[in-house]
Amino acid sequence: MEPPTHSTDRGPGAERTDARRAQRRAMGASLLVSFLMLGGKLTAAILTGSTAIYSDAAESVVHLFATGFASFSLWYAATPPDTNHPYGHGKISYFASAVEGSLILVAAVLILWTAVHDLLTGTDLQRMDLGLAVLVGLTVVNFALARYLIRTGRETNNIVLVSNGQHVMTDMWTSLGVVVGVALVWLTGVTWLDPAVAILVAINILWMAGRLLRRSVVGLMDQADADATRSILDALAKAKRNDLIADYHQVRHRRTGDRVWVEYHLMFPGTMSIDEAHARSHEVEDRVDGLFPDDDVHVTAHLEPRRHDEAHPDGHTEPTDPLETSFDVLRSQRTD
Repeated sequence: MEPPTHSTDRGPGAERTDARRAQRRAMGASLLVSFLMLGGKLTAAILTGSTAIYSDAAESVVHLFATGFASFSLWYAATPPDTNHPYGHGKISYFASAVEGSLILVAAVLILWTAVHDLLTGTDLQRMDLGLAVLVGLTVVNFALARYLIRTGRETNNIVLVSNGQHVMTDMWTSLGVVVGVALVWLTGVTWLDPAVAILVAINILWMAGRLLRRSVVGLMDQADADATRSILDALAKAKRNDLIADYHQVRHRRTGDRVWVEYHLMFPGTMSIDEAHARSHEVEDRVDGLFPDDDVHVTAHLEPRRHDEAHPDGHTEPTDPLETSFDVLRSQRTD
């Protein structure tokens, strides 16, 4: 008797579970390294008295708090929908990105203030070689962590991990700039270079804060991705050209992390049975679902007769169709 065979095929549910596990591992690593970075940089700052290293340590304090909040938001975003949140809890990831960007912004302002003060009053530096060695080691660790977080976040479509990874990468570039500045001070004895480097660090952090805040606004405002819009309208236009549907309108879509919601109205001949129209609608849904192979896609279709206006009672009003005007050419005649 042959041993029973087991299918090795894994459905989308199993893949999403794997993604959640990968996200938790990545965030756990980020939290542990955050403590290491903070302790190491504070040690280097105390050893040297360097404003630049203190500024780097201050950024790590902010990063520790931001990572803790990001860890909570990652867990909360993964909790299933409930009666109060039927669309799930994924939008907290954009809120987490906004909090992280705001904290980075505060850190940058504080660093800039301290650096300008020390540039005007001067600094007393010591034991630069030891502090430099500690900072170099921490910079290497941060670079490896940033690459890991960004890669995992992109593979699992998780903005929290991507934002956290970019923050870590900013921290790495900050530390690298500090390493160069402190090394120059150590080699040349020109002490004003130390607060000057801290000012450059603050400017770099301000730029990253702006990017994180912009990304959070885009997500919270449900800004539609142009490429996704084009792909969805292409799929619907092709279904119309293939006579699978008579027409379509009221197309909308939005994304929250790895979840995509798509809504549209499909039109069919009035003489077609509801069973046939429903089957065709499912075929269109499968095509749209296939546009987002790595995401959890939710499609809602409203079925209508081709003579749309005649089918509605007097006084019926349609909501604004935001994509009809913007993509009128794309929605009409398009060749395969």
